[in-house]
Amino acid sequence: MILAFLLAAIAFLTLLAIVAPLLRSGRGAAPRASYDQAVYRDQLREVDRDIERGLVTPDEAGAARLEIQRRLLATERDAVPAAGGRSYSPVLATIVFLLVAGGSIGTYLWIGTPGLPDMPFASRGNEASSADRRALALQQQADQLAAQLKANPSDTQGWQRLGGMNAALGRWDDAAAAYRHAIDLGQTDADTTGSYGEALVMAAGGTVTPAAEAEFRKALAADPKSGVARYYLAIAANQAGEPQKAIDLLQRLLADMPADSPLRAQVGGRIADIARGAGMKVPELAKGTAPATPANADEMSDAQRQAMIQGMVARLAEKQRADPTNLDGWIRLGRAYAVLHETEKAEDAYDKAMALKPDDASIPLQAAQDLTRAQDPRAPLSPRLVALLRKVQATNPKEPAVLWYLGVAAVQAKHPDDAKRYWTDLLGVLPPSSQDARTVQAALDMLAKASGG
Repeated sequence: MILAFLLAAIAFLTLLAIVAPLLRSGRGAAPRASYDQAVYRDQLREVDRDIERGLVTPDEAGAARLEIQRRLLATERDAVPAAGGRSYSPVLATIVFLLVAGGSIGTYLWIGTPGLPDMPFASRGNEASSADRRALALQQQADQLAAQLKANPSDTQGWQRLGGMNAALGRWDDAAAAYRHAIDLGQTDADTTGSYGEALVMAAGGTVTPAAEAEFRKALAADPKSGVARYYLAIAANQAGEPQKAIDLLQRLLADMPADSPLRAQVGGRIADIARGAGMKVPELAKGTAPATPANADEMSDAQRQAMIQGMVARLAEKQRADPTNLDGWIRLGRAYAVLHETEKAEDAYDKAMALKPDDASIPLQAAQDLTRAQDPRAPLSPRLVALLRKVQATNPKEPAVLWYLGVAAVQAKHPDDAKRYWTDLLGVLPPSSQDARTVQAALDMLAKASGG
């Protein structure tokens, strides 16, 4: 309780520092570039952590990293402080308060855990690290998703997400069970079968069991370039007493990897371990393909970086045109367009995904999540996004983030009564003593003052 009060006080003082200059005249403002740079650098570190945990493929991670670096370079160009006067503007102060607080709430409601109970300090032992807190949040999200899947066991995408969450938490038996459900529902692509096989290996303490090997062979049949399948089949060969075969398979995998892939070190280390264990000379590692990007990404111009990202997304779009029934592909394409802030194309891709599975409520929710994350805070929510939020609300009327963004849209449309209604409903689903509830109440109070109520 004390911690919540301190955090609320810090948040209030921070917002006061932002809003106060708008309540008096001034001569200038510090740029927000330094803040943006810190956020983007943290996002780069998070991409590296996702690669290490196996949550994203190298191609997906490369695209994300390039986009983050592009934005980082853009903030460095904008780092010159602005000059000029600022007039007294209480209305603008109110809008700034709502947007800053709203952005924090909206993001947290999508990816945070607003219902997580307090943990007494005495029960913690040593203070939890940020990694511990992330793991705790992920654990609660996985448990919530598992509960939802009991009510809707035919949600293929949900089982895939649950498998990934449990794998990230090290719950390998649970991850294997989730992937098995997805496969039984017809999701037999290389990624799912490969992930299932890997979960079986990890659950067996690193041994490639016959069941796991069978899944890797299925993955390889679906995609001959599947890195996961090729890697573990090489490990299986070594465990079967064929170290030279294992090394040859891993060398071929290295040869197909970009020379700057961060996974090369792991594969190369395994080759060395196998060779030493068999009393063989450690071989020179295969060189690999040309790097997908220069060793120093800062050497690329913005135009080169953007062209490369656009090319990757264009190839994904072309693949979808050739296979328009690929539901997961449309979702990935929608997410990619959202990252590029190509909102209309993202909305089109998600529309196609929803058309393929109109009864799956998780797809509109995923679409709304990606589109609101990519939303430019300076721009109003598009009519299609607002319609999507209303569609999600129709099936899930208590979704906190949907209520929040519908309130934001109402404010932007100058409909304060609608905003009040959405945010009042939001208060009803938040824990009464939580920081989120207090912040929503503060936003309602500011809305009342701005409307003269």
